[in-house]
Amino acid sequence: MKENSVVQTLLDHKSIRRFIEKPVSDEIITTLVQAGQQAPFASQYYSVLLSRNAKRNPMHAPLLFTICVDSFKFEKIMAKRKWKLVTNDLTLLFFGIQDAALMAENMVVAGRSLGLGSCFLGNAPFRADQIAEEYNLPQRVFPLVQLVMGYPSEDPPRRPRYPLAYTLFEDRYPELTEALVDHAMQQMDEGYLAQDYYRSRQAKIPLTVDRKETFTYDDYSWTEHICRKWGQWFPDPADLYTQLEKRGFNIEKKR
Repeated sequence: MKENSVVQTLLDHKSIRRFIEKPVSDEIITTLVQAGQQAPFASQYYSVLLSRNAKRNPMHAPLLFTICVDSFKFEKIMAKRKWKLVTNDLTLLFFGIQDAALMAENMVVAGRSLGLGSCFLGNAPFRADQIAEEYNLPQRVFPLVQLVMGYPSEDPPRRPRYPLAYTLFEDRYPELTEALVDHAMQQMDEGYLAQDYYRSRQAKIPLTVDRKETFTYDDYSWTEHICRKWGQWFPDPADLYTQLEKRGFNIEKKR
């Protein structure tokens, strides 16, 4: 099965954060976006923004794509058909997020098959107003995720993933025994420690809660890192509500 080039492209995925100074052709950019458009969708509820300003782009990447949930242009079509939008914004956002995320992933896979590397930037929703100002976005367009892309100047190893027994559950959700959880944690942590991932990046998240620091880079790894994120960050959804409201989405009201 691994001799299948599509499967191998997927299995070999890795995030790339360093790029050579080589422009990406218009033909390849067009191909990337067209490949993204062929992803499964509910309503093609997305738009893609592009910056080729490597000096300003994160990581000095030749390309910066911003994939947005876009209700604005679809509402133009509804108006042409003399329909009024009645679906609530929470439902629209769920379907729009699916559409935009699937498109972005298709672009990543297509890019890798063409020799490009990429890295997702997940904080776009928290900077939606800044991105909107930069790209002159109308209301009802919400930046979901950004994607840097270019020709790699690094070749990092593939990062660990959970074992299949912690991921694929057939017929019913299993009892998550301590042994199963411990094995999943061990696979992730030992994999990242073997690559010296967090030490090489000096990427330990500081503790901001009342907990004593007991980890060094000898044992600080993925499970502690991800627990510190979701055990400390974003306890209040107010910031996201504000960003959504600034972009014209209100997820708490019936239309």
